Order: sequence, then C-alpha cells, then structure tokens
Amino acid sequence: MKTENIIAKLGIRLNEMQQKVIEGMLHGEENLMILSPTGSGKTLAYLLPLTELLDVRSDEVQAVVVVPGRELALQSATVLKNMGSGLRGMACYGGRATMEEHRKLREVKPQIVFATPGRLNDHLYKANILAGSIRYLILDEFDKCLEMGFHEEMKALLDKLPKEVRSVLLSATPAEELGDAHVVEKHFRRLDFLPIEAQVPERVYIYKVKSPQKDKLETLEKLLLSFGEQRSIVFLNHREAVERTAEFLSAAGFGVSVYHGGMEQKQREAALYKYANGSTNILVSTDLASRGLDIPDIDNIVHYHLPESEDGYIHRVGRTARWDKSGRAFFILNDSEAIPAYVDAKVEDFVIPYELSRPAQPKNVTLYIGKGKRDKVSKGDIVGFLCKKGGLHADEIGRIDVNERYSYVAVSRRKAGQVLALTKGEKLKGIKTVVEEVR
Repeated sequence: MKTENIIAKLGIRLNEMQQKVIEGMLHGEENLMILSPTGSGKTLAYLLPLTELLDVRSDEVQAVVVVPGRELALQSATVLKNMGSGLRGMACYGGRATMEEHRKLREVKPQIVFATPGRLNDHLYKANILAGSIRYLILDEFDKCLEMGFHEEMKALLDKLPKEVRSVLLSATPAEELGDAHVVEKHFRRLDFLPIEAQVPERVYIYKVKSPQKDKLETLEKLLLSFGEQRSIVFLNHREAVERTAEFLSAAGFGVSVYHGGMEQKQREAALYKYANGSTNILVSTDLASRGLDIPDIDNIVHYHLPESEDGYIHRVGRTARWDKSGRAFFILNDSEAIPAYVDAKVEDFVIPYELSRPAQPKNVTLYIGKGKRDKVSKGDIVGFLCKKGGLHADEIGRIDVNERYSYVAVSRRKAGQVLALTKGEKLKGIKTVVEEVR
C-alpha cells in the first residue's frame, strides 16, 4: 500500500525526520542510522516505507525488528496493525514457550516480526523463522539494547542473517556513544535529528517541589491532588519503593497502575492497559517505563527519586510532551537533595495550592472477558455483547484488546457496576463467559 494512502487514513502529518527516513528507505540502498529523540515517531518512520518494500503476497518473514523489551514489541506490532497496510506482524519475546510462538508463527505467517534479541536468535536457530527470506533488519532503540547487555545476542543475530540484509538502526543516543558494537562496524548513512543543545524539548516545563519531611509521600499526595484529572507518571528507583508508594496512593483514593520488572508479564500488561485506556490516572514505576512505552497525552512526570543519570532523566521526561504537545516535570526534593547538576533547564519553584480537592477518579474501568481469539471473538462481538447484554451505548465503550484466550475492554466508570450485574452468566457467541473488573 502506498505510504500517502496510509498517512491520509491515519490523519497525521509527518515530521522532517519521518519524511527523510521514508525517502532514504524507498529511494536509496544504503544502511541507515536514524538518530532522533524519544517520542519523535521513529516506529511509524520505518514502518511506512516497509509497507511498500515488502511483498504482501508472500508468507515469509521479510523484515525483523529487534527491540529491547516485550512492551515495545507489542506496541510496534499494534502500530503496524492500525496502519491497515495488509502486512501481517507478530511480536516475539521471552517469558512464554518458544513452541507456542512457533505455532503462532505458522498460523499468522507474518511478513514482519518484532522481537527481543534472545527470542529472535532462538527462532532463527530452530528455523522457526528462515533467515534466507529476511531482507530488512530494523534495530529499534539500539542504544537501549546495548545498555541492557544484549551485545552477544546482537552479534549472534547478525551472524545468522544474510550479508545482503539492509539494516536500519534507530537510537535516541548520539552515534559516538554507541561504542564499538558489532553492528556499527557496517557502513551507515547517518540521519541525525538529535537536538544540538536542548536536553529535553522546550515544550517541557521543569519544576521543583520542596518536601518538609525526608519521606516524601505526603508531599507527593498533595502534588498529585493539585493535578486533578491529569495523567501522570511517578518514577522511583527501586521496586520495593514503587510498591510502597502505590499502596499509599491507592489507600488515599487515587487510581493507580503499578509497573516494574519484578511483576509477572500478565500483571504488567494489565497495569499498562489500565493506564493507557484511562482506567487509572497515575502510573507508579521504576525506570522500566522511561523507555519503549508509547502512551500519548501524559501531562506530568514526577521524579519522586532523583534520576540515577542524565540519560535516565532525559528518557523519563521524554514520556511527556510527545509530538507537538507540552508537558511538565517535577522534582520532589527533601532537605538533603538538590536538582542534579546535569539538568540543563530553567527550574521553577512550584507551590502546591493550600485548598485541594479529593483524588479525581479515572473516567473508565477495565473489564476482563474470558474469551479471546481462540474462541473466534472479535472486537465487534464484544461491542455487541456489551450493548445488548450490558446495556451500554457504543460511546460508553473505550479501547478493546482481544488476546488469544481473553479480552480487555474499557467501559465508562459510572456504568461498570451495571455491566457486571447484567452480563453475569450471559453468553458471548453462545458460550457462557466470565466478565469481571481488572483490579
């Protein structure tokens, strides 16, 4: 499908970086190194030209996109699906049986695979994915792959692929900082869109908030109350601190999602889903959420703990002010802390209002429905079920995700109790199903 048709269907306007990447991939033959800030739309930049370069009639994997983590693999596959190009994509990642993914690969027959390095190596080694058919290698968030210690996996991957594979490397880090990684030995045409001076976009306003106590929970609570219904991410440096802070905020009445690397994958998936679909207003997380998440319209970033490095600071703040929107970042400081020296921005004092309302309740609730793709359930089936059996109107139903064995759907908070009562024991496509709130 032509890129201009997809752009028109999505109703977007390409930025300069995206235009140059599309031009370079469609009208050149070089390997490309794309250096561009977090949130600038790099996923769409490489996917749009691939829709013209790959053969939609073939059932072979023709492009592999290497990503540092499961969440980015899933999100990138979703972007491809939403483009409606006719190309099939699939996310592959650790934490589930390779055999299960192999069955899925045979079923989907994807032309593009989005995968973590180790899992992709596994599929190539077992010939679940045939290296000989691969024409394009996309290395997304390459800097993060190196940071996470994937050097050996990346080298093994490159050694398995045909020499004539065309490579596109994407990074939010200057090329000089990528080191002597195996892939950088190849020749790349460099397209550099990183800002020369600004650490973070000018659209991000930086504030500091004084905490009278060493324990900042009370100050955090008041700060979040001042935000009202706005969406925020609270960053902490340790999993235990994330859990403690989330428990405190939940007890205070906030709608909170918890996210860190110690959680089961299904728990992390549910937490992100609830935050993305408006079932929670606040995401409390380690720096795991500072990279690879593409959730639009995040109003505030709160550094409960100081970032451990300048790079960590940049990527945390990169979660807000995405595309052309503005955002705010807040440092909560106790008496023993100060703004890190690497913060190159005007930092203003933020005074929390004296009078504060109660925590704003999220507009949606996420429901779990115990039927999915294996039961031949579609998004349309779920909409029909919720309208006919649950008494909802279509505009009271939000985002729907249909997984293999179950589905998630966002519904209006004020109607959630009604839906749960009316759908209890009811049938979806002739089969009784479980409908319950995701907590």
